[in-house]
Amino acid sequence: MSQMEEFGEELADFLRRVAELKSARSVPADELLTVLDAAIFELDHVAHQLWPTYERLTTDAQPPGATDRDEQRLLRALFQRMPLPVALIDRETVVRRMNFAATGLTGVRAGYATGRPMAGFLVHADRAAFRAQAAAVARGEGDRSLIVHLQHSPRVPVRATLTALHTGTEPRPAVLAVLQPPGPRAQGPSALGPAPDLGEATRHAAQLDLADAMTTALLTAPAGDGGAVLERAAEVLHGRFADWVIADEGAARLRRRAVLGPADAPVADLLAQDPAACPLVVEAARGGAAALQVRPEDPDAFGRDASGAHVLVRAEVTSLLCVPLTAGPHEPVDGVLTLFRSGARLAFSMAEARAVDVLSRHVSLAMRRSL
Repeated sequence: MSQMEEFGEELADFLRRVAELKSARSVPADELLTVLDAAIFELDHVAHQLWPTYERLTTDAQPPGATDRDEQRLLRALFQRMPLPVALIDRETVVRRMNFAATGLTGVRAGYATGRPMAGFLVHADRAAFRAQAAAVARGEGDRSLIVHLQHSPRVPVRATLTALHTGTEPRPAVLAVLQPPGPRAQGPSALGPAPDLGEATRHAAQLDLADAMTTALLTAPAGDGGAVLERAAEVLHGRFADWVIADEGAARLRRRAVLGPADAPVADLLAQDPAACPLVVEAARGGAAALQVRPEDPDAFGRDASGAHVLVRAEVTSLLCVPLTAGPHEPVDGVLTLFRSGARLAFSMAEARAVDVLSRHVSLAMRRSL
């Protein structure tokens, strides 16, 4: 598909969306704000996507040489015909270009996807991590890979590999996102399977060791003493999995049970902190939803310690997991586990967050075990 054809498709999609907005005039007055937001978004799409594309097309209509045009057409054709789903996004995950395979996988047409955040095509739980990793790649911090789930097939995990792409004509690098769905790969001499990832295998083995150590600790913990079970779980997670482990017991009335941190760290200040003053802990205890943050932006997200300093700043937190301890989606919360990583340690991944979520249910069941 030529660039002119793509522009025509985008323009046709825009006209259809405008027609839909016109038909929304009859909605109730209390819903007009949503329609107004959609209209503003479409105007922004015209200003920042369609109009620059039109200017570029009119400029390219009279290029200095035909050789460059032919090479650009060839590169565009190669991009579109790649067998792997590929999308070119910016640091905010806004889609600049998406090939045919990616449109088939995501269920979103290229004309609709262009100018919209790719994170919006994912389930809500994966969006923050995807944005954070894309921004890190755009900043030049190296390639990243994570597991995400698409909105139209949330039960199917998709591996998203992000790498920086320097075009040479723009000051900031773009991000090339390659989506690898599960299932058998095509067979034949032209099908190249993924190379074994020793790092991934090592991390998987570490998670299995963590699960084994946690199971042993929970089975040997004294029955009928939920606080002791929580302390045992914190000891398993500390060091091998997280630099800091903060364990809070209860839900309506939170009580700090254990704080484990690095050597010479201000552990006593965090132990004296009131868990009710930690927004992340309170939210997890009330809503039962886990939180994964990479480079937390809000220094007050975990409140302040006994000395009055921001906990996240003082502990030099680079990533965190805050997980409620509950036996199921409709079960009460028995406590909250918060894990910090700091310094040069790798940030928590989605796979690690999923592993901790599974372990949290085991801890909750062990805390409820009676004599």
